[in-house]
Amino acid sequence: MIRTRFAPSPTGYMHIGNLRTALYEYLIAKANNGKFILRIEDTDQERLVEGATDIIYKTLKMAGIQHDEGPDIGGEYGPYIQSQRKNDYLEYAKQLVEKGEAYYCFCDKDRLDSLKGDEGIAKYDRHCLSLSKEEIEQKLKDNVPFVIRQKIKEGKTTFIDEVYGEITVENEEMEDQILIKSDGLPTYNFANVIDDHLMDITHVVRGSEYLSSTPKYNLLYDAFGWDIPTYIHLPPVMKNQSEKLSKRNGDASFQDLIDKGYLPEAIVNYIVLLGWSPSDNQEIFTLDELIQKFDIKGLSKSPAIFDITKLTWVNSEYLKKMDFDAFFEMAEPILKECITKPYNIKKIAEYVKTRIGTINDIPSMVDFIEELPEYSTELYIHKKNKVDESICLDILQKSIPVFENLENWDNESIYNAIVSFANEIGMKNAAVLWPIRTALSGKPTSPCGASEMGELFGKDETLTRLKKGIEKLS
Repeated sequence: MIRTRFAPSPTGYMHIGNLRTALYEYLIAKANNGKFILRIEDTDQERLVEGATDIIYKTLKMAGIQHDEGPDIGGEYGPYIQSQRKNDYLEYAKQLVEKGEAYYCFCDKDRLDSLKGDEGIAKYDRHCLSLSKEEIEQKLKDNVPFVIRQKIKEGKTTFIDEVYGEITVENEEMEDQILIKSDGLPTYNFANVIDDHLMDITHVVRGSEYLSSTPKYNLLYDAFGWDIPTYIHLPPVMKNQSEKLSKRNGDASFQDLIDKGYLPEAIVNYIVLLGWSPSDNQEIFTLDELIQKFDIKGLSKSPAIFDITKLTWVNSEYLKKMDFDAFFEMAEPILKECITKPYNIKKIAEYVKTRIGTINDIPSMVDFIEELPEYSTELYIHKKNKVDESICLDILQKSIPVFENLENWDNESIYNAIVSFANEIGMKNAAVLWPIRTALSGKPTSPCGASEMGELFGKDETLTRLKKGIEKLS
């Protein structure tokens, strides 16, 4: 059975790249009737952020990514929180020491600092590897602080990655990394290997920045005699051609996008396309459809650029397809805050539903309804409709008696009256509708047409706005 894991560190909000990794791991598992495991990697105590674990849970829940094992679910090795399993890692590290695959290091900070070159980078010189068994036992007895380091053996290490292919690294390029820190907690590089083995993880999905560390992991697997998992390293998500998306740079998190009015389902849909392409040209998916279609072969090794315009388009497609009652439940509080006059809020929601990119676009789209804004007469100029300010003035002046004499005041009656009026004066419908719509909205674009606005405003307000348009153009 395929088993994948998402192993975030609770150091802040959920970065878009992290969420993409979780999504891919979830889809790889579910597409193959496997299991998706959540593991909280909190061994770096200095970087922990209070409340970050709850953010992880909340984000995954909102995204529809439900783990099969892990915190709040349990399992043979759960709950999967590394700091609660400190002693387990130390025992495994001691096994490596006994095998000659790791060793105790008692070097203090001053000595390690002395190894740094001109660039401030130090490669450990294996000073403690030469300590005798008696020396080690005495230092341990004297409670001298220590770490446990991996002993990198000579030769080369080769592995296969499902995205990047075969990779070979000279072992001499690798340092004897720390496995157990002086506080007794494991480093990420050690704990993730132990946990992945104990949890029977078959496919390890992570960012391409871990490619260089993978040979060290494989040497640990070999040292224990364990099977090496299938590796799937993902290229970074970029903000532009040269900069990666990064929470350190304040780039948008999942929650930031939610706060900006994007739907969780739309964000998930867009994120899956940042590095993966389906075999056909489909771009809009439900999560169930993604489970059916996701294939590792569609993953790319090229970095993906986060395009907010594309995300907004995806979100608009979700809004268009959304059940109206569900949409209105979201939109109603926003509309009521924007519009206090007794207009038909539900009708306005119908108008904006298919025209907004995000739910947060509503206020700027309906701000003309409560009160006609100040606007320039240049809005009346429309080259395609072949109308300028003088033509628009003539149309508005002649339209006043048409509206004043209209008995049935509804969208259909208003529209038919405008069409008849256009025929009478020998102009195209669009050329007549343009100045009327402009006068009613005072904006270059609006969520509905002239007749819909007329119905919404009522006869008196419609005539008032038309006459203001005439005053501006006169």
